[in-house]
Amino acid sequence: MKQALIIGGSTGMGKATAEILLATGIEVVIVARDGDNLHAAEKELSHRGKVRIFPVDLSNLEEVKNFAEKLSRELPELKYLVNAAGYFKPKSFLEHSLEDYDIYHDFNKAFFLITQAAARVMKENGGGSIVNVGSMWAKQAIKATPSSAYSMAKAGLHSLTHHLAMELADYNIRVNAVSPAVVVTPIYSSFIEADQITETLQGFNSFHPIGRVGTAEDVAKTINFLLSDETSWVTGAIWDIDGGVIAGRN
Repeated sequence: MKQALIIGGSTGMGKATAEILLATGIEVVIVARDGDNLHAAEKELSHRGKVRIFPVDLSNLEEVKNFAEKLSRELPELKYLVNAAGYFKPKSFLEHSLEDYDIYHDFNKAFFLITQAAARVMKENGGGSIVNVGSMWAKQAIKATPSSAYSMAKAGLHSLTHHLAMELADYNIRVNAVSPAVVVTPIYSSFIEADQITETLQGFNSFHPIGRVGTAEDVAKTINFLLSDETSWVTGAIWDIDGGVIAGRN
């Protein structure tokens, strides 16, 4: 059975992607910080197919290294990887602390190490597909949501996508990324009450030329498309899944 690893698959885009993959008969392995969301996702998704969870704090280097070291043993049939974990809390550049900076860049360190381990398994398996979840903020600064460290980290993830696409092509491993704009997911719970996220984000509908904010499913469908053989001639792409924001705004 083919295996898919989703980093940050307990909520939002990662979880929505897991639902699609499970429906196609792929075993899904979710990595996320231990907690209610992770175990709730396991319980819900297990009704859809074979799913396993690994509690890993991505800000804890030792936990990340331990998981990376055992990845080949735990996922010998790995074909797909999605790096979807994230955090977002707007704060002005002059108020950013080192701790704020580290929150964002620790994710990239974890992605780097886990992706390296995953790519080694994919190489042995004759190929695979990787999708990174980047961000519109990596391409365009929005004054109303100052996010210098977040955007810097996401731009780095976009760059990593390009470099890995070149380096891993020899092993039949494709590497792409999606670049979403405002999407209704729990990532905003750092500064919006969880039960108010959907309503609050409706204020950003007109920010998008298509007239609405995105859903986790909007992005997950594109992630699944990029993972699949339907896009077998696509690698190194950063796809804007943003309701037209990069093209222009109302």
